[in-house]
Amino acid sequence: MKKKFIDLSVSLQEGIKSDPDFMLPKIKYHHHQETAEEMTSFFPGLKQSDLPGGEGWAMETITVSTHNGTHMDAPYHYHSTMNNGERAVTIDEIPLEWCFSDGVKLDLRSYDDGYVLTKNDLSAELKKIKYTLKSLDIVLVNTSAGERYGQDDFLSKGCGIGKEATLFLLDQGVRVTGTDAWSWDAPFIHTAEKYKISKDPSIIWEGHRAGMVTGYSHIEKLANLDKLPDFGFTVSAFPFKIKNGSAGFVRVVAILN
Repeated sequence: MKKKFIDLSVSLQEGIKSDPDFMLPKIKYHHHQETAEEMTSFFPGLKQSDLPGGEGWAMETITVSTHNGTHMDAPYHYHSTMNNGERAVTIDEIPLEWCFSDGVKLDLRSYDDGYVLTKNDLSAELKKIKYTLKSLDIVLVNTSAGERYGQDDFLSKGCGIGKEATLFLLDQGVRVTGTDAWSWDAPFIHTAEKYKISKDPSIIWEGHRAGMVTGYSHIEKLANLDKLPDFGFTVSAFPFKIKNGSAGFVRVVAILN
């Protein structure tokens, strides 16, 4: 049977609103005509005119955060411990079986920006699509942020998944989740307004901090989730191995039969 592949990743790109200003990526492009001298330096006597079209190689030099572009967070990103006291694993230690499994998509675009979903909300969404979670399912949430990637309001768009709701997923055996928003949690600008009133620090980064109780990874800045069915697809999401890293770039692909 022929398989259909849907790319769920964004391209790493500079000059767009993909992250806060302090962590935006920088890419320097080295074009063929500019690198001919680099190539000829390996071969004494070789001249640029000897190369096809006088061209060297194309290459890029990038200055990035491991959290630029579509990436997977390791439990170590959330806290130094997971599973109620164990050392949190880094991105190079993520179990591979977490990263290739059945996918489930929840369409949360109707929720207000900044809303924090509860366990009951997720239960209702799963009931709506008539799906029962099983161990190692990869749960992806389609928020209102997906269609705003790269736009000026991207960082303020989308709902978030609260600690209680995240633990609900983890209790079903889920170990990888994903969102098309900048963060698994609600945008900071909305949480900051709530904190200004409540002064309750437990609401800050609460979905991430669920990893202190049960270790898990999530993927941020996904794309094309609106093209997926609710379930019936496989997700491939193997992160780049960065020694002792808090996150790794990941090319996320949905595979449909």
